[in-house]
Amino acid sequence: MKSIGEIRRCLSRREYRLSRHAAVRAVERNIGQSEIVEAGLRARVIEEYPDDKYSPSCLLLGFTRTGRPLHLPVSRADAGMVKIITLYEPRRDDWLDYSTRR
Repeated sequence: MKSIGEIRRCLSRREYRLSRHAAVRAVERNIGQSEIVEAGLRARVIEEYPDDKYSPSCLLLGFTRTGRPLHLPVSRADAGMVKIITLYEPRRDDWLDYSTRR
């Protein structure tokens, strides 16, 4: 299972792939590759999903250089690249400080 350090390294080196769903959402939500890299540099795990459908996964919270918060649900599978399952900007109505569910 990938550690948060390994996940951060992969994201910073652009060693990730978007699921089909994530690719569609990135376009819809205007989230670019550079923002994924920026958010991934110092992302932290805010939720763990050890029994996720296909492999253990987790929810990351990271911020871009401009301060835009991004949630990146990623697979923790021991694969060469990190798989981003989806991505979005958390809504204030749903999250306290972007890391705790209301």
